[in-house]
Amino acid sequence: MYKHRYLPMTEQDQAEMLAAAHASSIEELFADIPAAVRYDGVLPMSGQLDEPALLRHMRELSDKNADFDRYTSFLGAGLYDHHIPVVINHMLSRSEFYTAYTPYQPEISQGELQAIFEFQSYICELTGMKVANASMYDGATALAEAAALASGATKRKQIIVSRAVHPEAREILLTSARGLNLEVVEIGYQNGVTDVDALQAALTENTAAVLIQSPNFFGCIENIRMIEPLVHARKALLVVSANPISLGLLESPGALGADIVVGDAQPLGIPASLGGPTCGFFAVSEPLMRRIPGRIVGQTVDKDGKRGFVLTLQAREQHIRREKATSNICSNQALLALCASIYMSVLGKAGMQEVGLLNVRKAHYTASVAANGPLSLAFSAPYFNEFVVKLPDSADLAAVSAKLLQAGYIGGYNLGNAYPELKNHMLIAVTERRTKEEIHTFIRELEACV
Repeated sequence: MYKHRYLPMTEQDQAEMLAAAHASSIEELFADIPAAVRYDGVLPMSGQLDEPALLRHMRELSDKNADFDRYTSFLGAGLYDHHIPVVINHMLSRSEFYTAYTPYQPEISQGELQAIFEFQSYICELTGMKVANASMYDGATALAEAAALASGATKRKQIIVSRAVHPEAREILLTSARGLNLEVVEIGYQNGVTDVDALQAALTENTAAVLIQSPNFFGCIENIRMIEPLVHARKALLVVSANPISLGLLESPGALGADIVVGDAQPLGIPASLGGPTCGFFAVSEPLMRRIPGRIVGQTVDKDGKRGFVLTLQAREQHIRREKATSNICSNQALLALCASIYMSVLGKAGMQEVGLLNVRKAHYTASVAANGPLSLAFSAPYFNEFVVKLPDSADLAAVSAKLLQAGYIGGYNLGNAYPELKNHMLIAVTERRTKEEIHTFIRELEACV
């Protein structure tokens, strides 16, 4: 085996590799591929750059991003600009965590296993559920996994989902449902929350689960207490997707009768990172424990009675017969799950409650300021840290967003993109990071644009 330092490929390197492959040119390497399916020409990309030029080019590309450091964000819709305690990055950067791989050998992976165990424990406490797994890819795929679990547990094929659930999560659900031969029925909303009458009418003996999000995509808080008996009367499962920050303030879904609670841990100290990656959480009631996707870390003792941690349950296709697996999820977001665990441990119970309260108060204050001008609130349902405003019919939301960006603000989400009936409606998110001055200036700039 050749051992070389990494160096950019030179013409000499190319000639030596071609000689080793007994080829006279690169074209000869692809001779076995029919010409009709080969790309004929030069790919539309720049020529080679030396290191200083490449760094300059990459910085220029990076500067085109509207990040949270240079812009004030009122955009949520699934990714939020929350405060990230400085200690998180210091902890995550420790090589023991940063380079850790799947803990297949518990005797040498106790730190990694304990970190995952603590994450599971925190999620159980937040959601009010009995069991949580070692994390999922993100909140959207966790919701699709919940539908698959419900179908397997109930032996039914119909999944009911509210249109107030994040539209991208519903798209992922539909993609997964096609492969599992599930029927997905969407239920409309009234005043920003799930239409309970329509839900009751849609429930059948073939309903495996009802999927709702609370706070939902519009930021409104669903009446889980009213929905739960309707779902369980049909012996279906109730799946709730929740914002973990809201669970520091609101009653836990588990206490309200949810069978499965999922969500995205991004608000728990995980940077938005221009769209990801994030980390999903997945918690269930005890009867569903053996159907949970992925794996569970458990606590035990060694032969000397010393506390230790092991992979307790691994019902994924890599470990058992594929046809018996509950899911084909291949790994978990251990590093980002650790990030969420550090966040929750740093804040503690009182801190989580305080952050939740700040989000509620600042969002409601912003809404009260917005309602004094040409903007109006679209819904009157209770909401957490996001709300919907209606702009005048003459407003061009794309142009409004562009003007806001020029003023240094990332505006809210254009709901017309996913909900044609909500044209000229903007979803505005307000987190604990927003100041009174930022709020007033943003609303003033928004009103000036319309």
